[in-house]
Amino acid sequence: MRVIAGTYRSRLLQAPRGTSTRPTSDRLRETLFNILQPRIEGSRFVDLYAGTGAVGIEALSRGASHVWFAENAVPALASLRDNLKSLKITRDFTLEDRGTGAMLQLLSKLPAPIDLIFLDPPYESDSEYESTLSFLGSTRGRQLLTPTAIVMAEHSSKAKLSARYGALEHYRLLKQGDAAISFYASPEVTDD
Repeated sequence: MRVIAGTYRSRLLQAPRGTSTRPTSDRLRETLFNILQPRIEGSRFVDLYAGTGAVGIEALSRGASHVWFAENAVPALASLRDNLKSLKITRDFTLEDRGTGAMLQLLSKLPAPIDLIFLDPPYESDSEYESTLSFLGSTRGRQLLTPTAIVMAEHSSKAKLSARYGALEHYRLLKQGDAAISFYASPEVTDD
């Protein structure tokens, strides 16, 4: 696993042993960031259920102004911290080690809204997808987001997420192998 492009291009990232952490593949991450590239520079990016931090680190590498990481699984958190340290990333990020719920509370206190949110809960955790996406689509959740914000959820390509979570509508599906990413935004937002 490596950083695909930008400041940290080709630098290796570590993942914990075993199958409890499932990092987003290099290929899927590259395709995702090719889609997002016009929106990354200067963006405020959130990586929920961050695991090794590969997605958020890729955002920083490509010019995001700040990345918020949320992860509470001890082995994944250790890898995330090691990856930030090995790349000498010491600023422009916030790490919340109590998980997604705590991160969403923290984000609600920020003075400026978020541009991009990526979430990648364990594939089998339907309740995590439902609760996080429903919150982000709610009136309170939308206050955390810019009007043109995009919310992306990685999931099993065999799973189908809802077409709508409150104000967030599904508008794009990216599939690669066993993984897929569903894109959500307000109805007027596109990925042009």
